Amino acid sequence: MFRATSRLLKCRITLFTRENCSLCDTAKSVVATVGKTTPFKYQEVNVMEPGQEKWRAVYEFDTPVIHVEKASSGETTSSARKLMHRFKEEEVSRLIEEVERS
Repeated sequence: MFRATSRLLKCRITLFTRENCSLCDTAKSVVATVGKTTPFKYQEVNVMEPGQEKWRAVYEFDTPVIHVEKASSGETTSSARKLMHRFKEEEVSRLIEEVERS
C-alpha cells in the first residue's frame, strides 16, 4: 500500500476497520495519503474477523480507529496513541511526529 523507502521506519500504524464502513474507507484514504510522504509500517485489522475477538470487544462500534506507536514495539496494545472516527492527514502526521520524538 505504501512506497518502500530507505528511511528507517520508526512508526507503525494499525488501522482497526470493518466491512461496509464508509468512515473506514475514508480513514484508509487518509492513511494512504500520509504514507506517500511519511513512511511507516502499516497493518490493518478487521475487528469482525475470526480471531479478532479482543479488538471486536474494544472497537466493534467505534471503527475506524488508528493506533500509532513505535515500529519497534511488539504487537499493538490499547495503550497506543490513537485517533478515532474522523481524522485528517495533518492529525495523523502530527501524531506520527510525536511518537517518533518520544
